[in-house]
Amino acid sequence: MATPSFAAGAYASMQGMGAGNLLRKPQAASASETGSTDFSALIGKALEATADAGRRSDAQSAAVAAGRADVVDVVTAVAESEAAIETLVAVRDRVIAAYEEIMRMPV
Repeated sequence: MATPSFAAGAYASMQGMGAGNLLRKPQAASASETGSTDFSALIGKALEATADAGRRSDAQSAAVAAGRADVVDVVTAVAESEAAIETLVAVRDRVIAAYEEIMRMPV
């Protein structure tokens, strides 16, 4: 189970992803929508960051098995990966809940 400090770090990391390359104008946007963010790119970057955290965790585990790394590094990498996955699952759950709520709205 991730601690609150790991979760806070994961949330901060996810927020930081929106500040860099993700703030770009969608291809089909008009001039009045210049400040909008491409949601699919944001989700794609979040998925890639989560996958990278998993790869780092696997690499640290292999390094410990080979005797080239410290167990503390593995625990830290696994906790970061777990926090990233939990954050991504929470975002997915919120998106699904929002979609279900929209589908229940009368037309």
